[in-house]
Amino acid sequence: MRRILILFITLAVGAAALAALSIFKGREISSFIDRYWTVESRSSPIQSIRYEGSGTGGILIINDVSLSLNDVKPGLSLSVGSTKDNQLALATSGKVFPLGPLTSTSEDPVEHLATARPPGDQAFLATRHSGLSWPTPFDMNLMTGQSPSWKRHIYQEIRWKKSSGAKLHMLWRYEQFFYPGNGWTSGLITREGSTGLILVDIKD
Repeated sequence: MRRILILFITLAVGAAALAALSIFKGREISSFIDRYWTVESRSSPIQSIRYEGSGTGGILIINDVSLSLNDVKPGLSLSVGSTKDNQLALATSGKVFPLGPLTSTSEDPVEHLATARPPGDQAFLATRHSGLSWPTPFDMNLMTGQSPSWKRHIYQEIRWKKSSGAKLHMLWRYEQFFYPGNGWTSGLITREGSTGLILVDIKD
């Protein structure tokens, strides 16, 4: 009987410790797991891409999905514009990735540049989310009275391989909230210092 009681107490303490860990360190644990494993919920070929901005910041519109370039990971630089041979291109860390020949331009201070995926290029936009969510029992929203009970990260990922072999990898991270009775939100919630464009990698 004593052994059963000790086992029960040990299990109860362990469960309480795990619950506390998931509440207070859930975001960090989930982010660590996301480095190695996320769940893909959608993937579609990129057909068109449009940029609205002034060269830094602005918005990339991939098919019908708008991706902000205004919230960028500290230390990450990215510029968007046209090349000498009239292609829409991204540039970072001294490397340039041409997306395709421009199909429209504007003389306005805010540029509107667009292109379509060139034949032979392989380009996909994927939506992924964390495999592990974390509970948020202490979150309160005094404005609406509704608070999320769970959160997880959601990712928008571009993988583009040109016929020449050059590759582009871009990754956006946002937070997604779960409300009882309503389910998961659209997942474009920002959190200073941890969301937005977190990766741009160009390989020749």
